[in-house]
Amino acid sequence: MKKFMISVATVVLLISCSKEMSPQKAKMIKGFEVSKKMMANLKFAEAKKEYIQEQMSFFGKISADRNSYIDIFPLVGGNVLSVNVELGDYVRKGQVLATIRSTEVAGFQQELSDAKTDLAEAKNKLRVAQELYEGRLNTRNDILTAKSEMIKAQEQLKRAQAVSTIYNMKSGNIYSVVSPINGYIVQKNINKDMQLRSDRTDNIFDVADTKKVWALVNVNESDIDKISLGMKAEVSTLSYPDKVFYGKIDKIFKIINPETNAMQARIVLDNSSGLLVPESKATIKVNNTLDQTAIAIPGKSVIFENNRYFVVVFKSRNDVKIKEVKILKQSGDTTYVSEGLSEGETVVSDNQLLIYQALNN
Repeated sequence: MKKFMISVATVVLLISCSKEMSPQKAKMIKGFEVSKKMMANLKFAEAKKEYIQEQMSFFGKISADRNSYIDIFPLVGGNVLSVNVELGDYVRKGQVLATIRSTEVAGFQQELSDAKTDLAEAKNKLRVAQELYEGRLNTRNDILTAKSEMIKAQEQLKRAQAVSTIYNMKSGNIYSVVSPINGYIVQKNINKDMQLRSDRTDNIFDVADTKKVWALVNVNESDIDKISLGMKAEVSTLSYPDKVFYGKIDKIFKIINPETNAMQARIVLDNSSGLLVPESKATIKVNNTLDQTAIAIPGKSVIFENNRYFVVVFKSRNDVKIKEVKILKQSGDTTYVSEGLSEGETVVSDNQLLIYQALNN
């Protein structure tokens, strides 16, 4: 708890011995007045009765949102002609990531060409049948048969065109690998001149939309009962230790990893700034609201000396007191007081040691 509070022993200006005060007794020196210059350097906080927030710290990592994470597999085998992106590149939906020359694509192109030819012949046969019927040289059944053949040819062409669209076929037997979403290349398993087998089962790219990311929390078995859905969380990373990202637990995975003896919880974070990088390490602080109230003040307003805790209570420039307090709990940047301070009192939360020293001289 000492690390959250200001220790008088570390301040050179502070006298080594202070007058003894009985617990909860307030000390005020008659005639003492806070100067205007000192007032400009002070900050204040009101003591408020609040529900106690219990803060727990965990380690975890940032992960791409698996609901916006796409594995890209080659639909054909062949020779890789070009790879247009690198790991970490941002790509847009429809952007060509790589091109492959494939004999399979050649077969699909031939089917498309044959389907177009068959449809043209079917249309011509229908035209001839209609002309012969008008000249009474054939029957209506001949026209119906020609129409049926034309419809079959149209359906065959539609199927061939659909295949062409799926395989992004270009002239020269080229298959284009395109990105299905906007996002970042987070995995790449393809290089120029590589030969891809048609029965390959490994993906060649992974694309992740990182506008939202997950913070995956590793929760030890002993802490599982302390975690629940909806708890507010504060996430920080090594890359930006002074920046806090806020979210809440929206899913708890009820499976314990036998290697870590930990269960994971998920926090969805807004990442429109792009600062949170998947697979980076994270520190996650989870806040739990207890069914208990206490007087709450900033932790930095508490002074620790001789195994006792004090605050500087401010009413006016000439009405400033030192009060000893009993600490109930320290959670994050907040200290909860059980005795010595009343709701509504104002404490000095910054540079209070200057006043504490002056009152103790």
